[in-house]
Amino acid sequence: MKVKKIDKKNVSIAGFLLSILFFVLVAAVFFRGASTFSGKAKSEGEVTLRNAIARATVQCYAIEGRYPPSVEYLEEHYGIQIDRNRYYVFYEGFASNIMPDITVVPAEE
Repeated sequence: MKVKKIDKKNVSIAGFLLSILFFVLVAAVFFRGASTFSGKAKSEGEVTLRNAIARATVQCYAIEGRYPPSVEYLEEHYGIQIDRNRYYVFYEGFASNIMPDITVVPAEE
């Protein structure tokens, strides 16, 4: 019985190529996950900001007996922080005793 001799050069090239392929696959999975996470964080950021503004608006009504006249008032007196580079906030109040309409839209990047 004759034993075939394995060429070490071919084995090392195949191993190297397999390692490169595995690395590319892991990198692709990582970037896909990071992209998905970024999209979720962005949409959750909108919801979180809108909820924070709504809570501060109701708190202002409970304390002062009127809804705040603007978002700037909430920033100044109730600690709301808005990243104006990331979000546009539309705050439309009809009267001081009617809950204003609050809209948060992500800024185009």
